Amino acid sequence: MKRIVKYLPIVASVMVFSSCSTKENHKEVIKDPKLNYHTSYTPKESDLKISRSEYKDKLYGFWLGQCIGNWTGLVTEMDKIGNIGEIKTGDFYTRDDWGKPDQPSIWGQGVPSDLSETIDFVFKDEDEIWGADDDTDIEYIYQHLLYTLGKTMLSGEDIRKGWMEHIHKEEENYLWVSNQQAFDLMYDGVIPPATGDPKNNEHYNMIDAQLTTEIFGFFAPSRPDIALKMAELPIQTTAREDAQIISEFYVKMYSLASKVDQKLPLKQQVLWMAKEASKDMPKDTYVFKMYEYVKSEYDKGTKWEEVRDGLYEKYQVNQEDGYNVTSQELYCNGCFAAGINYGASLVSLFYGEGDLKETIKIGSLAGWDSDNPTATWAGMIGFMIGKEGVEQAFNRKFSDRFDIHRTRKGFTFENDSVDNFNNMSKIGMFIVDRVVQEQMKGGVDLENDLWYIPQ
Repeated sequence: MKRIVKYLPIVASVMVFSSCSTKENHKEVIKDPKLNYHTSYTPKESDLKISRSEYKDKLYGFWLGQCIGNWTGLVTEMDKIGNIGEIKTGDFYTRDDWGKPDQPSIWGQGVPSDLSETIDFVFKDEDEIWGADDDTDIEYIYQHLLYTLGKTMLSGEDIRKGWMEHIHKEEENYLWVSNQQAFDLMYDGVIPPATGDPKNNEHYNMIDAQLTTEIFGFFAPSRPDIALKMAELPIQTTAREDAQIISEFYVKMYSLASKVDQKLPLKQQVLWMAKEASKDMPKDTYVFKMYEYVKSEYDKGTKWEEVRDGLYEKYQVNQEDGYNVTSQELYCNGCFAAGINYGASLVSLFYGEGDLKETIKIGSLAGWDSDNPTATWAGMIGFMIGKEGVEQAFNRKFSDRFDIHRTRKGFTFENDSVDNFNNMSKIGMFIVDRVVQEQMKGGVDLENDLWYIPQ
């Protein structure tokens, strides 16, 4: 007869989230009706304890921060991409341009963004609705698929069916380069990961996977190994080689946000996470060398604008370290490429130093596909500081409603025509419940509202 061992109180070796929830003060047990919760797990002293309800709040902060970063970054998206040659005044924005009139993008036909006349934050008030965009909607689809299918690992056919069900075929579908090519291949019957194979998808080294897969890091808190396992197929749906390495870096950053010592200032937390996430980068890739360049210049105290200009000169003009996008003579000189946007994102990550507003500002001004780094890092920092932290950063309240149908289709909601961050963060928490049990072989303690995560 199997011996059933109740959860035992322990002191974890690494305390990341406070775990003050007890039977006495925990008002409601939130559990997934689709999951069979095990009760036989015996916690170990080395386990990391994480409060489920606090994590849910952090996931709310992720969705809110990501939307603020996404829509703010869209104001300057593709305004400044360089002209392949010596940098002249006006080729790129600087910190002095914040709050000044927005300039037209490469496809703006002389018209600045209609989101804001000036380069400034874009918000949605409590009575408004956030719209989905390509920096949020594929992640939303992956979360939806994991939960509704009751899985921790998606198959290629799962991804294909999910994309075909929820992405428009004929009308505007907000897909670009590699995502669009993968989608077209799926309609021809090709199943991921073949959709991201360079033999089938010439855009495999573009930006797409960076902005569609980071969320897998949050589904495996403190365990980048599990996060990468879950994210591998979604990443390879659209990416290979350097673009895949970059996407894996973002996934690891998101997972490490649950392992970092929260007693440290946010600046030190971000630097530690970046150091850990970059450890396994192949040293002979431009991905690693871009990282080393930006980090070394940051350590020297070089101004961020000079580092951004240096990235442009090194990689787009001189094509150093094997970054040969310019020689490919792509539209807008590969302004959607994985590499240059990753480099710009590192500038905003390091120089933002964990400050949500500063990170978004630098990301918006750095150039190229500016809504991608702003969404990525604002989502991560939003997670680290939670819903209230995001509100305090801007000294205001925001809408909690999210219109996934702005860009995608085929979702239903119980009491509204749109989704909301509370529901989205609850679904994310339920996915982690399953991942902790099935992938990590850890424990979910509903009575004390805790996860026990083996390290």
